[in-house]
Amino acid sequence: MELYNSLINDTRAQLEGLSAKVWDYAPADCWADTGASELVLQRDAAYEMGALGKGSANYVLFTSSSELVDKDQVILYGPDMGQIKGDCDFARIVLLRVGVLDDDDEAVYRTLKDIEFAKYHVYPEGYMVRMSPESSREQVRVSKKALAKGISFRSVGASYVAEYKKDANVLNATVIFITDPKADYASLQAAAKKASAVTGTLTHILEGLPTDCSICALKDICDEVEGMKELHFGVGDKSGKH
Repeated sequence: MELYNSLINDTRAQLEGLSAKVWDYAPADCWADTGASELVLQRDAAYEMGALGKGSANYVLFTSSSELVDKDQVILYGPDMGQIKGDCDFARIVLLRVGVLDDDDEAVYRTLKDIEFAKYHVYPEGYMVRMSPESSREQVRVSKKALAKGISFRSVGASYVAEYKKDANVLNATVIFITDPKADYASLQAAAKKASAVTGTLTHILEGLPTDCSICALKDICDEVEGMKELHFGVGDKSGKH
């Protein structure tokens, strides 16, 4: 699973120069989970991250390379929750190393989507998440009560790692939070859209796109993402017209 490797490298390059806090994953760090989405009313919220008018990005990238993802960890660029004073920019990026997926291509795609959907099954107490898959944004409202109890990115990140690792295909999970105002959220948003385009292109390939690149609407993505064209011609007509 190397289709997202260039995006992982690009993401890491975008974050170079920013100060990071890194925590190795420990199950004991996980924040209390409510088991269902919690409504945090505006009057009960300390602030909102990724609110309208603020930078925001959310995406998941897969790889089978241990050189790119080799640990279960949580990384934070910017102030932690207890240090944030008001509405701010926010991004959450997840890097997942998966094992060798040797089923047919459609089964592999379903497996990746099942893993990605784990993000919808994490319900940290006092941490209300609103996602917009269409815009690749994520907004989080943090309650005053949760802040008083000591909620942090380390604890919430551990909860996400734990959820992803429930899937036996996930070997390592790195969860990255970004609140640093110096981060380039526009570039992170562009990376999120490109990740979505890669996944969307994979879907279309499995549905059977034409293998004549001159008439294919997704030629740009295939040209840009290493391994996508090979996958396309491996799934589709092997006539070699490209």
